[in-house]
Amino acid sequence: MAAPALPASVDRPVRVAFVAKGAPTKELSAMNDKQVVAPESTAARVALWRALHVAVDSAPHVLDDEIGLKLLAPGEGWLARGDMDPQFTRPFRASIVGRARFIEDLVVEQASLGVSQYVILGAGLDSFAQRRPEIASRLKIFEIDQPGPQAWKRQRLIELGFGVPDWLRFVPIDFEAGASWRDGLAAAGFDAGKPAIVVSTGVSMYLTKEANAATLRDVAALAPGSTLAMTFLLPLELADAEVRPGLEMAAKGARASGTPFISFFTPAEIVALARDAGFREAQHVSAADLTQRYFAGRTDGLRPPLNAEELLVART
Repeated sequence: MAAPALPASVDRPVRVAFVAKGAPTKELSAMNDKQVVAPESTAARVALWRALHVAVDSAPHVLDDEIGLKLLAPGEGWLARGDMDPQFTRPFRASIVGRARFIEDLVVEQASLGVSQYVILGAGLDSFAQRRPEIASRLKIFEIDQPGPQAWKRQRLIELGFGVPDWLRFVPIDFEAGASWRDGLAAAGFDAGKPAIVVSTGVSMYLTKEANAATLRDVAALAPGSTLAMTFLLPLELADAEVRPGLEMAAKGARASGTPFISFFTPAEIVALARDAGFREAQHVSAADLTQRYFAGRTDGLRPPLNAEELLVART
C-alpha cells in the first residue's frame, strides 16, 4: 500500500497478513478456522510506528514501546516498508506516541489516586500491561476488541512468554453483531460500583455522531470518579498544511475500503457532546498541549500536527 494513502493515526479494522515470522501458511489457515485472525492493518501499523519512534528518533523517546513489533515479528526488512518512511511518517508517529504517552501518564495518575479498573475500547496491540507490569498488576485491565484479532494477540503473548495474568482480562465483543461492551465487561468481572479509567483511540471518526454520543453516555453512567480519554478527528480543512494532504488521502482510502471517516468534531463540539452526555467536566487536550508536555526542546522537528487527531478528557 502506498504510504500517502495511509490513515494517519487511526486503528480501524482492515485485514492484513501480518503473521509472526516462521508461522507456516497451513498454521495460519488452522488459526483462521479457530477464529484467530491476524491484526488489522492499521492497528499493526500503529504498533510499528511506535517501534519506529524508538528506531529512528533521537532520545529521549516519548514512549519506549517495541512490544507490538515483537508480537508482529514482521521480519528484518520492516524498516524499508513504504509506510515506515521516517520523513513522511514523522508527524503521524509523533501523534501516535504523544497520545499514548499522555494516556499512560493519565492511567498512572489515576492508579495512584486509587482507581483500580482500566478499560481499553478497541485495544488492538496495546502494550501497557506488558511494558508497565509494576503499575498494571495493581489494576484490573479490560481489553475490549473483536474476537479474532484478540485471540491472535492472546496466542502471541503466550508464545513470547508474556502470558496472560489474571489481572489482564480479554473481553471479545462482536460489535458488528450488536454485542454490548458494557455486558461484556460485567461478564469479565468489571465492578460497576467502582470508578474506572476508559480509553478509546482512533475510533470516533468511524462512528456516527449518534454512536459517539451513545458511547459517551455509557461511560458517563459509570461510577463517580471515572475518567474517559478518547481521541477525535478535527475537520480536515483545519489540519496543519504539512499533514492535510495525507489526511485527505487517508479519508479517500478509508472511503474506498468501505470504512469511511464519518464524524469530525471541533474541540468545542466534542466538549459539548461530553457534557450533554452527563460528564461532570470535560476538556480538550490539544496537540499543542502534547507538544509542550512531551516534545519541548527537541531539535529534530518531531511534534504532533495541530488540529488533526486530538484528545478529549472527561470525568464523571
